[in-house]
Amino acid sequence: MKLKTLALAATLTAAALLTAPAAYAQAKEQFFPALVFRTGAYAPNGVPFANGYVDYFKLVNAKGGINGVKIIFEECETGYATDRGVECYERLKNKNGGATVFQPLSTGITFALTEKAPGDKIPLITAGYGRADSADGMAFKWNFPLIGTYWTAADILVQHVTKTQGALKGKKIALVYHDSPYGKEPIALLQERAKLDGFELQLLPVAHPGVEQKATWLQIRQSRPDYVFLWGWGVMNSTSLKEAQATGYPREKMYGVWWSGAEPDVKDVGMGAKGYQALAMQHGAEPNSKVVKDVLAMVHDKGQGTGPRDEVGQVLYMRGLISSMMAVEGVRRAQERFGKGKVMSGEQARWGYENLALDQKALDALGFSGVMRPVSTSCADHMGSSWARVHTWDGTKWNFTSGWYESDQAIIKPLVKASAEKYLAEKKLERRTPQDCQS
Repeated sequence: MKLKTLALAATLTAAALLTAPAAYAQAKEQFFPALVFRTGAYAPNGVPFANGYVDYFKLVNAKGGINGVKIIFEECETGYATDRGVECYERLKNKNGGATVFQPLSTGITFALTEKAPGDKIPLITAGYGRADSADGMAFKWNFPLIGTYWTAADILVQHVTKTQGALKGKKIALVYHDSPYGKEPIALLQERAKLDGFELQLLPVAHPGVEQKATWLQIRQSRPDYVFLWGWGVMNSTSLKEAQATGYPREKMYGVWWSGAEPDVKDVGMGAKGYQALAMQHGAEPNSKVVKDVLAMVHDKGQGTGPRDEVGQVLYMRGLISSMMAVEGVRRAQERFGKGKVMSGEQARWGYENLALDQKALDALGFSGVMRPVSTSCADHMGSSWARVHTWDGTKWNFTSGWYESDQAIIKPLVKASAEKYLAEKKLERRTPQDCQS
């Protein structure tokens, strides 16, 4: 009997030794789901973003992980469709110990997940898209529209046109926008600026996916707006530029949001898009940045690159890479409070995103010198930075053609608060308390 007991104990000990490394490895893995759209009408824009997003995770792992914690990720194809985005969220939220954060890469999906994230205790990063009012962290605890919203974008475009073209009083601006939550989001801010600055705002929605715009540009030809703001995505952007060329509308009078100012939007138009200006969401194409050199040396040169080598550093690749970096740095920040080298839960990561402190020294150390400005969030401010600049297509490449602009918070903050209060009232929710900010 004693021999049987000793044998059983030895077997259990051996089993424990065999399973311990696996359990330990699992415990040291931080899971980041990746909602992507590599197929469908928006794939030309979705693919480089997804490649940059994933390559940065690989770079972090090549450098030793997040203080020793390895990153694991899994992609789920949304096709930029809200219902498929929600399905991906439900499929991935509890995998591999639970999702750290979701980045929907769609304003429609963001609206849907905003209702789900609080119950699941999973934060949402919507860098440069999503709900503009979610910058109010006292109302939207789980949403983080880091480094920009469509209200900051619209405001900066108005500032830029005013600075370069003169006062807008008596002028007409046509907003050619994707007829979706994404395209409609800047309207409230532009209507407010129209009242303040005395310009007329013409609203011209374009149906998904945006390949049929002849009626839209016929209206522009007839109404002759002084400027066109383009709020497109995917094939809609190049179609708008081709129609502008066909109708003789000056491309130098066209200004795009940062999702309408990348290589896929202009490369097929070439010289026909020369003079077209678009917002840069801080960064532009950054082929000479330190982080891009690191990706090439530590990921692509090792045969681990996700996409083609020549896209590394392009505009949307950088957008994905920066979005990934902020997701990682939120976890690193959370580790400072909850345990360095430990896996963070979604709830702990949320604290990290609410307390981001990416100063210039930190950005330089990560390889982002000259690429972006510091980001500092708080309980009240879930955006952390509201700066942008403008780049212009010269027929072959994008070039920065402005200095830095900061959005006018005197105009935006009242709109954010009013919209957030309306949301809270509709959902029968309360504002967060100062005590909750400490959690």
